[in-house]
Amino acid sequence: MTTLLKETLKHSSIYLPTPARITAVKDLTALEKLFTIELPSGFSLNHRPGQFVQISVLGVGEAPISISSSPSRSNGSFEVCVRRVGSVTNAMHALKPGAMLGLRGPFGRGFPVERFRGKDILFVPGGLGLAPLRSLINEVLDERGKYGRVIILYGTRTPADILFRDEIAQWQQRTDIEFHMTVDRPDESWTGNVGVITTLFPKIQIHPRNMVAVVVGPPVMYRFVLMELLGKGIAEGNIWFSFERHMKCGVGKCGHCQMHHIYTCQDGPSFSYAEIKHLEEAL
Repeated sequence: MTTLLKETLKHSSIYLPTPARITAVKDLTALEKLFTIELPSGFSLNHRPGQFVQISVLGVGEAPISISSSPSRSNGSFEVCVRRVGSVTNAMHALKPGAMLGLRGPFGRGFPVERFRGKDILFVPGGLGLAPLRSLINEVLDERGKYGRVIILYGTRTPADILFRDEIAQWQQRTDIEFHMTVDRPDESWTGNVGVITTLFPKIQIHPRNMVAVVVGPPVMYRFVLMELLGKGIAEGNIWFSFERHMKCGVGKCGHCQMHHIYTCQDGPSFSYAEIKHLEEAL
């Protein structure tokens, strides 16, 4: 890359996509693929767990996508888990390694990792929520000695919807993680827990004064998981959610992601319950 191009990218507008290259594509489920994306030589995404990027496909459009990889494992690239649901994501699923994308970001407020250190952490990902939460989980596991207990409660609709199977197998084998998983609708091969994600809560014992809970998943599960967390005595300021809204511009200008006075793309997408409990549409 020439010095001129490097300087142009460094000072480019927040509205101007940076060209980035797909270096690997992995099928996770029938609907989800994991993309490894590399920035121009000499650049790093410098993201925090919980942030998102705006990815564009030339001639198709742009979509906000959560970052799935940990900053501790960046190595000049990052990963996004993409579900095939619309025009942009369908176009991405057709791309192969070597294809170019447009990239803006990272945007938003990530999770306050520094505040979590020294505490027990309860991760509660539901469905596709494991994709963005994986960034924080792996950040914590890469600095395992800085945290207390680590508990993961993961729920999906069916066994076929399970993401990151190889990593889950590794988590299940570790002695420094407590991992529980459930499915709503089992198949003939399933031998684990059956039921919604809240059916996993009776399986764990926690010390609420020293615990942080991080919940990412479909909005329908938030209210029920929140009741479980508050019932176990976890403080409102120690319960964190990530909110998915249609973050069209990513920089607080268009208003698509606005909740009252809050712009999810800038003030979030991560919020503690104490910050958003007064917003009726939040939970």
